[in-house]
Amino acid sequence: MEKIPILKMGQFLLVTIQVDLYDQLAENLEADLVNMVNKTNARGVLIDVSSVSIIDSFMGRILGNIAMMSKIMDADTVVVGMQPAVAITLVELGLPLKGVYTALNVEKGMELLHSKILPTEQNLEEDDDNDARSSE
Repeated sequence: MEKIPILKMGQFLLVTIQVDLYDQLAENLEADLVNMVNKTNARGVLIDVSSVSIIDSFMGRILGNIAMMSKIMDADTVVVGMQPAVAITLVELGLPLKGVYTALNVEKGMELLHSKILPTEQNLEEDDDNDARSSE
């Protein structure tokens, strides 16, 4: 059975989909990604769909599910490289992809993920510093 590779890059997971997804492959990707977020404590998931020419309503729901499950596990999801025809199809199908951030390419997607997690981490560090000061 085919598998979509999931690469760990620092605090993020990178998925580059190079084939059109059929239902079982999409479901396997969903399960594998959620397990990998849990295993690696990833803070973000970047999914590159630039090679995908067709996203149907099922695949749209899978992307939304990945984003929701990842968010519950404290990871943001960014989909990058969407072709115009795919974006038009998703809008025509009425699939808003709630919880999914989008960017034009992998570089902009990584910048978006960094901008989402850095403020959170800085706030946590400040809270830790404040707790340490108040206990002194």
